[in-house]
Amino acid sequence: MHRSRFALALVVLASAIALGSSPASWSAEKKGRYFGAKPTEYPAWFKESFLNLREDIAEAAAGNKRLLLLFHQDNCPYCNVLVERNLSQKDIVELMQSRFETVAINMWGDREVTDFSGRTLTEKQFAAALKVQFTPTLLFFDETGQVVLRLNGYLPPQRFKLALEYVSGRKEKELTFRDYMARYEPPPASGTLNAEDFFAPPPHDLRRLKKPIAVFFEQKDCPACDLLHQKVLPDAETRQIVRRVHNIQLDMWSDTPVILPDGRKTTAREWARELDVKYAPTIVIMDAKGREIIRSEAFFKVFHTQGMFDYATSGAYRKEPSFQRYLSARAERIREQGRDVDIWRFADEPPAAR
Repeated sequence: MHRSRFALALVVLASAIALGSSPASWSAEKKGRYFGAKPTEYPAWFKESFLNLREDIAEAAAGNKRLLLLFHQDNCPYCNVLVERNLSQKDIVELMQSRFETVAINMWGDREVTDFSGRTLTEKQFAAALKVQFTPTLLFFDETGQVVLRLNGYLPPQRFKLALEYVSGRKEKELTFRDYMARYEPPPASGTLNAEDFFAPPPHDLRRLKKPIAVFFEQKDCPACDLLHQKVLPDAETRQIVRRVHNIQLDMWSDTPVILPDGRKTTAREWARELDVKYAPTIVIMDAKGREIIRSEAFFKVFHTQGMFDYATSGAYRKEPSFQRYLSARAERIREQGRDVDIWRFADEPPAAR
């Protein structure tokens, strides 16, 4: 019996070698492929900074400008679309060049940064200290080194330009960015929200739940919300992961009543204001006690949406504070199972369709 098995193994080995394969390559062939990474060349007009941020602030102020830090990472497709879509538009580029000093920082880089208190950190230590979880993340600073506005992730050109105008016009002295967005993107008077069978029906009482909570803040007649529901959430694996949490959908401008995990009574509108929800859709994922774990307030495709929910439901956030490190590890685990990873795929696209 043992000899026959051994002989069979030799036949299989000989056949594999004859076909140009080898045992050393078998494990590599079984590992899934990785798609969607996109290298990015950042504009030449970005500031060549020595990364002494107090000096950068002073130089920006002397030119009647403000400092903008853009955190990126290698092969980030969201960074790529920011540069190739947003920063290829003449009005956006002219506004940024005339009103901002833009400095790019690699969130995993090793260059030395002197922060506003005079501490010297590496780029990755500085990014971690500022809790940078997404790329691109953009931080806009006033003349004292205080953050005026933070954009976590990619925003399409129209919203991105509104952010630039808000900061360059020093509008933070008049109103919050949320109210500024509401002024220029007023809530629609008609339309309906996108329904999903995993949304818990009202009334929304979030007390005594035993699992994480995901709150989908949306609004009617919202193209970005439609994109989420039509191109991301239909993915079968994504829906399976999303169902692990208690999901509710709220019109961020409505007076829908909500009882919060701590027992307070509020409305969708007031809760959105309290959480500083600026635009729709925003997904806030929190633990059963109402403590925020992570939120999506930018453009995401399937892989990152899955990762955000998995990060919360697996409990990984308790041990790994960096969402990006978690995503990298998750991608490797999937590939080790022999499955491909495509970080730039919509639900209706097969992996590596591009």
